[in-house]
Amino acid sequence: MDYSDTATRISLNVKAKGHEADPVKIAGKLRRLVEEFGVPPGEAERTVLNELAREFSLNGLGTPGGEEKGLNALLPGEWATVEAKVVSLTSSPSPAIAQSGILADSTGAVRFVVWAKANAPLLEDGKWYRFESAVVDEYRGSLNLKIHSGTVIRGISRDTVLIPAITPIADLTPGIGSVKAKVIQEWDVTHDRMHQSGLLADQSGTVKFVIWKEEGKERLVPGTVYSLYYAMVDEFSGRYSLNLNSATVVPEEGDIAVISGDTSFAGALVHIAPGSGLIKRCPVEGCNRVLSRQNYCPVHEIQPGFLYDLRIKGWLDDGKVTKDILIQREVAEQLVGMSMDQAKELAENNPLGTDEVFLRFRERILGRYLVCTGREIDSRMLVKSCEVLRFNPEEIAALLNRAGGSP
Repeated sequence: MDYSDTATRISLNVKAKGHEADPVKIAGKLRRLVEEFGVPPGEAERTVLNELAREFSLNGLGTPGGEEKGLNALLPGEWATVEAKVVSLTSSPSPAIAQSGILADSTGAVRFVVWAKANAPLLEDGKWYRFESAVVDEYRGSLNLKIHSGTVIRGISRDTVLIPAITPIADLTPGIGSVKAKVIQEWDVTHDRMHQSGLLADQSGTVKFVIWKEEGKERLVPGTVYSLYYAMVDEFSGRYSLNLNSATVVPEEGDIAVISGDTSFAGALVHIAPGSGLIKRCPVEGCNRVLSRQNYCPVHEIQPGFLYDLRIKGWLDDGKVTKDILIQREVAEQLVGMSMDQAKELAENNPLGTDEVFLRFRERILGRYLVCTGREIDSRMLVKSCEVLRFNPEEIAALLNRAGGSP
């Protein structure tokens, strides 16, 4: 066992009382008590604390459990005692972590981590525990409760029913949040470990969601309303996202009003990126990745039974700002005047194959002025509607008259 965390905490506790205690010596005492005399870690910590209290004539040095608090009252850097229910267990991202997940009580919820070197008993989902001497940490604005070798864990009996408060999407903050929202978009996955990603919305705003591959995790159905309890709210570059691997997912009946969140942008289509036109997708359920020219999926390898799709990836420029846009099948068909069936027939009967479709797309719309409406997510506009701006001679004449001034 590693006693350095416990020894450092005891040393800091003594230092706060105006004295110095060597953490190396403290760790040696803890090791001797636990490994040579078989004293439980929690009791060994209490013994060392009492010994130091006598040595320095200290009163109120405290017990290793710290002050008992509700989860919403925890502060970074302190150690405390809490009584909470395990509402979610998630897969451990590192061998150094034995367990991780979400703890909740009637005041709130917090992430927790049990270090492997703590040799703590395995926690069970849905059960209540008392944690004495747990350390409160903070990472990216989110609190974490760290369970270490000095933490005393006891199962307790509670019949308290926890009802998490629903938070509007616009009011989410880093940590743990519960929302009632509608799945308004499902996106192509961008990582091999990603199971599903997309966009959730309620009446207050929109937020990206991610579900990572994990046994038993199901996909959300676009257009469906869900109550999502105890989701992890992460922040990156000022944008929030919901990690739903920790969440309790409850489908709801009916519909809810949601914010549109749409913006419009007009400019010239100055670039059509490779991967536009007629593309092939992996047919494996839940994958939908774009295949290479050899029908190869990076996850499911060769897929002869691929599915066709249409899209346009490009840049829209108004002379001041350039927008990265993604136009999906229905809007792309309307914009270029070519249906999916026509694009397939063209590709299958032309020596250039799908490259011929790409060239036709480029010929018809590259350089045209477009006005697109959609949502901007992660610096890309996901286009919901798009139309070509037509030449208006009256408007041009009026502008020329203004530029020339009065006769």
